[in-house]
Amino acid sequence: MDSSVFGYLTIFHTIVIEGNISKAGRKLSISPAAVSSALKLLEKHIGLPLFHRSTRSLQLTEAGQRLFDSTQHLVTELTSAVENVQDLGGQPSGTVRITIPRFIYHSLIKPVYAEFCEHYPDILLEISLFDGTVDIVKQGFDLGIRFGDKIEEGVVAKELLPPMSDCLVVSRHYAEKYGIPQSPQELITHKMIGYRFITSHRLLPLYLNDNGRRVEVDIPASIIVDDEFDLMVDATRKGLGIGRIFQSTLNLQPDKADFVPILSDYWIQYPSVYLYYLQNSQKLKRVKVLIDFLMEKAALYF
Repeated sequence: MDSSVFGYLTIFHTIVIEGNISKAGRKLSISPAAVSSALKLLEKHIGLPLFHRSTRSLQLTEAGQRLFDSTQHLVTELTSAVENVQDLGGQPSGTVRITIPRFIYHSLIKPVYAEFCEHYPDILLEISLFDGTVDIVKQGFDLGIRFGDKIEEGVVAKELLPPMSDCLVVSRHYAEKYGIPQSPQELITHKMIGYRFITSHRLLPLYLNDNGRRVEVDIPASIIVDDEFDLMVDATRKGLGIGRIFQSTLNLQPDKADFVPILSDYWIQYPSVYLYYLQNSQKLKRVKVLIDFLMEKAALYF
């Protein structure tokens, strides 16, 4: 095999992850023309087109998808191996991309990320906020944070935060106007602030813990939001209905004393929050220092 094919594969993977040739060029610090040329040479070597091209987008062909899937771990491990050797020569450096849900950003990352950047000035930290599930391998992230430890092949999960309660709360204004339900049966006379998942677009049902059983309660919504930290909290604060807010989010509110907990004996718990990353990436200095930093801060804050 022509040794230059490995270089072409790296460029090919970057195009797939970044979504177009121009972004891939910026990511690799080479010109779009050089990226396009490398892609054409790889397609010539394989003998098949790898993308369906249009004026607006690039879409993988069947051959392109198969090539990407079958070489993904190879390219990742090769890149990591080279970077691991480079790390022997000095301070951690390079780009570290991390994807996190909004509530984790506000409760854990926001208070500390500036400290990390100041301590490691040669690391370019790229933070992406997204409340859905992200495949960090396919999306080109080094690290991710999410509920649960179900992960893709070749990925490691490490517990970052313990299980947390899904608190049911109302504002004092709501409590004064509508009263506070004393049992799940009384919820039928109240309204919830609904939550819609960003990725699946489905509404999150209201679940309660009934003596160890997880039961679903049907309750009408007064408004529907897709953001727990800002919109859910704000709608609850304004007395629009019963809000479902994580305890860590409530603790950050300056007016948290104005949120009244209801039916606390029935609150369910969400699973632990995990930091997840590629199997060999913790060997890279730039990734390892961020993993260690976040684990240390999580232990202090929670």
